[in-house]
Amino acid sequence: MPAKAHVQALLFDVFGTVVDWRSSIIDDLARFGAEKGIAADWAVFADDWRALYQPAMEEVRSGRRAWTILDVLHRESLDELLIKYGLAGLSEADKDHINRVWHRLEPWPDAVEGLARLKRRYIVGTLSNGNVGLLTRMAKHAGLPWDVVLGAETARAYKPLPQAYLANAAILNLEPHQVMLVAAHNGDLAAAAALGLRTAFVARPTEHGPNQQRDLEAERAWDVVSTSFAGLADAMGC
Repeated sequence: MPAKAHVQALLFDVFGTVVDWRSSIIDDLARFGAEKGIAADWAVFADDWRALYQPAMEEVRSGRRAWTILDVLHRESLDELLIKYGLAGLSEADKDHINRVWHRLEPWPDAVEGLARLKRRYIVGTLSNGNVGLLTRMAKHAGLPWDVVLGAETARAYKPLPQAYLANAAILNLEPHQVMLVAAHNGDLAAAAALGLRTAFVARPTEHGPNQQRDLEAERAWDVVSTSFAGLADAMGC
């Protein structure tokens, strides 16, 4: 069956697939640090912050914690890191600015043009663990032409819980097989495929920096496998 058969919407993982979170955070916080006279290894800081992402969400996924949006989880993780790195004396405004770096992430070079091509034929939107405010401000900053912003907040479930995929398909009045998840992460695609969604892998081999060890290539025969959003648009007839 052709990759585009029956598909009406392409929903995208965002962090790492659409935007280059790591380089964006390093560059943004390096500028902030220079302005404030704060010295830190911002590359390690970014990696440490991201390492707290899954454990924080797992507290919610497991039911040990009530529903909490990602902005709040990011801020709690940031507060831990500020202590670890000895970055004392920051104002509340400074801390909020740092936390909102996730709202200011830059897109991969092929992302905006590829999304614009896909948007001509399909609904394009997010299927992210980000909250609506975060993803909306990111889209404004990066020029991402979403038709709709969906994710953990609209489903009230963090991926890879089934509800994260199924509830967002239902919001669009679509069956799972009418939705294609686009992601640079094999695990995300596996969870979606198990529920009947179509799948597209777009490789982002430098998402985690020069020493990335996982998701360097497709690990299964996904419906589409590409190295760019341009290739994805070609495959989907756009």
